[in-house]
Amino acid sequence: MVASQYFAPASDANAEPAPTTPGRVGVVDIGSNTVRLVVYDTPTRLPIPIFNEKAQCALGADMGKTGRLNEKGATVALATLARFARLVQAMGVARLEIVATAAVRDASDGTDFAAEAERVCGEPVHVLSGAEEARLAAVGLLNGVPSADGVLGDLGGGSLDLVGLDDGQIGTFATLSLGHLRLKDDSGGDRTEARRLVDAGLKKIDWLDGIQGRSFYAVGGSWRALARILIEQTHHPLHVLDNFTIGFFDALRLTNLIGGLGQETLEQLSGITSRRVETLPYAAIALSAIIEAARPAKVVFSGFGMREGQMLELLPPDLRHQDPLISACETHAERTGRFAMHGQEILDWMSPLFADETEAQRRLRLAACLLSDIGWSEHPDYRALHAFERVLRIPYAGLTHDGRGLLAVAVFVRYKGNSDDPLVTSIHDFLDDDGFTRARTIGLALRLAHTLSGGAPGFLSLSPLEVGKERLTLAVPDPVFLSEAVERRFNALARHLGLKGKFS
Repeated sequence: MVASQYFAPASDANAEPAPTTPGRVGVVDIGSNTVRLVVYDTPTRLPIPIFNEKAQCALGADMGKTGRLNEKGATVALATLARFARLVQAMGVARLEIVATAAVRDASDGTDFAAEAERVCGEPVHVLSGAEEARLAAVGLLNGVPSADGVLGDLGGGSLDLVGLDDGQIGTFATLSLGHLRLKDDSGGDRTEARRLVDAGLKKIDWLDGIQGRSFYAVGGSWRALARILIEQTHHPLHVLDNFTIGFFDALRLTNLIGGLGQETLEQLSGITSRRVETLPYAAIALSAIIEAARPAKVVFSGFGMREGQMLELLPPDLRHQDPLISACETHAERTGRFAMHGQEILDWMSPLFADETEAQRRLRLAACLLSDIGWSEHPDYRALHAFERVLRIPYAGLTHDGRGLLAVAVFVRYKGNSDDPLVTSIHDFLDDDGFTRARTIGLALRLAHTLSGGAPGFLSLSPLEVGKERLTLAVPDPVFLSEAVERRFNALARHLGLKGKFS
């Protein structure tokens, strides 16, 4: 085991640690390929990341040959852990969980490394079993996709975890020694042999064919890197990895293509680090083999996995079960909003316009209401544009790409953006005509709500909307509520709905 005498325990630091901040939690993930620290904050709602840093250590490199952790990787990992321990102290993290996965679990010197890591960090290191790692990955995914149905695959450097999911319920699981680093080592760099190894491993999982026609959820850094390439190759207009979805045939064609590319060609692809390039073909081979064996209708790439699952385990139940999207939007509104008017008030006021909506549609409408003041501090000439860009790429869980598109268009229209703008029509690839119509209705209603009330609470309930066969009626308790701007925006909403506007 590599000695770590150069890395003093965190408790020996000269600087005084910052007071801990209630609700601030941290997770250190000692993986086979990377070591990462993520710190989450906010004591009253589901935490969102405030710090995220990783180091490419490749602890599991060559482990298939030696049975031991990579010596250079171990040195880099311990130095990284020493840095993370100091950062956690300075940030006032109230609770820290350090977990290690397949490389540390399987290496002959893994126990010694874990002990050194504990000494350096001054905190216990939990070496996860395959079952624990698989379960936490599923918990993390379900935070972003609550009703996930199919199979989750979490590809690390040392292992591949597969978990069955039935409408949000965690089912059976399997852990295979088929991580992208392990595949490269065990195959001797022969990609044909690597594919044979994956196929042989998958044949042992008799429940995998149950995914046919459902979804495969791809988790892990290498598959996220693969998703970046797929986004480029399919000319997908939204460069957001979480919930990027691709159909069976496109996924199979592109993964087979990438699995056969040479290193020079891969290095020319944008956004892929040189270290990731070395094992990316093996990640593609693994995904291609799973797709062929299971034949899912679609592949969904997730930005949420084991670390997020571990974070959720640190929280009390009332936080753990919050809707991640609504929780994040409420936090944003509380921290940056100008007025006390709440998104729920706007939602209720415009609800007569959406009599037949589903619960999923109502959830997105609430998110739009909560984000409807997101551009107030921008220059008026750029509010619509900046609000559209921010909402489209907002780093919140629980959003599909078409959901992002709907929210972005709604807020764009709320700020007087033209829904025929090329910027907006460019997302037609994942937001259909019905989605655009609904987003425009929400946006026009938001624009009227903020003009009518001035953003102050209590005003909207005094001026209810009523939808008739031919008329849209706005009840106004006193003429003082009316203005030229209110009348103009109310009539614009009525025309969009194909109705005549009337005040009462």
